[in-house]
Amino acid sequence: MLFLMRKIGAATTALILTIAAPGSAGTAPDSRRAAWQDLYRTPDAIPFPETNPYSAPKADLGRRLFFDPILSGNRDRACATCHLPGLAWADGRARAATLAGSDMDLRTPTLINVAWQDGPMGWDGKFRDLETVARTPIAASGNMNLKLVDAVARLKADTSYRDGFASAFGDPMISAERLDQALATFERLIVARRAPFDRWIAGDEGAISRAAMIGFDLFNGKAGCAQCHSGWSFTDNSFHDIGTATGGDIGRARLMPKSVALRYAFKTPTLRDIDLRAPYMHDGSLPDLAAVIDLYDKGGIDRPSRAREIKPLSLSAEEKTDLLAFLATLTGAGDQEVATATFPADAPKP
Repeated sequence: MLFLMRKIGAATTALILTIAAPGSAGTAPDSRRAAWQDLYRTPDAIPFPETNPYSAPKADLGRRLFFDPILSGNRDRACATCHLPGLAWADGRARAATLAGSDMDLRTPTLINVAWQDGPMGWDGKFRDLETVARTPIAASGNMNLKLVDAVARLKADTSYRDGFASAFGDPMISAERLDQALATFERLIVARRAPFDRWIAGDEGAISRAAMIGFDLFNGKAGCAQCHSGWSFTDNSFHDIGTATGGDIGRARLMPKSVALRYAFKTPTLRDIDLRAPYMHDGSLPDLAAVIDLYDKGGIDRPSRAREIKPLSLSAEEKTDLLAFLATLTGAGDQEVATATFPADAPKP
């Protein structure tokens, strides 16, 4: 069940690619296209921090911990409860489910390409780095509901986990810090699958439709999407008020209340496998990508915190269709699994 695939994704992609072609009729390629393409080349290897270097035993331990409900109070939830491989390493919900079945305040973020997320993590940046993320949902009473000291005690009582930690770290000591490190090592292997867009960037001109190419030009040019969704992972890893959020959750400004610019600012998510990850936005408030494009086209609420990149776009219906065609090329084919620690530039390997 954890690896249940969202079959509608491929069908949606095919439909978009089919209907998008008329929208780009008569549109010439942007002269800047080749320069833009250079910004999206696949990196050669997955980055790991010096303070938590990669090892296969540590990644294997992290994988086991990720899927094991031993880390929840009632042994009925795991990291994979909210981060399902078959749902683009998220959960397909507008907002994450609490232990009681109600809604949390925010959507479950995807873990795709988390290795390239530098700086603060989480929708509001409350986590210093990937190594500090897991202990919060594990200990949260509304989530996995297990105190860290109890989680460590459970692992210590399990002979196979003692062996796993000894293999991963060179000795059998089990601690909350090592738990964090093992999980983070595995999570850094969650890499975007090779998509039609990547084949196009590598030189295969037949990999995507002409409409998608025009959509790429719009994405980097008139629509300005690449100002925030930049590079191979399609995120600048920063925080922006895009002029939409209202109400009590003021995003990054909850942690930095003196900053006017960070009021209602949330972290830019990756766009990899984006058509598998509806609904959208930090609070799951938009049902589909067409609604997302319409929102950006309007320019958002004019207020002091709104990012300067956000402004009315005046996109035509054809341009919106071409943008949808481009976004559809960012979803890879095949089962969603993890990459090798060093993956070749032409394709991550499952």
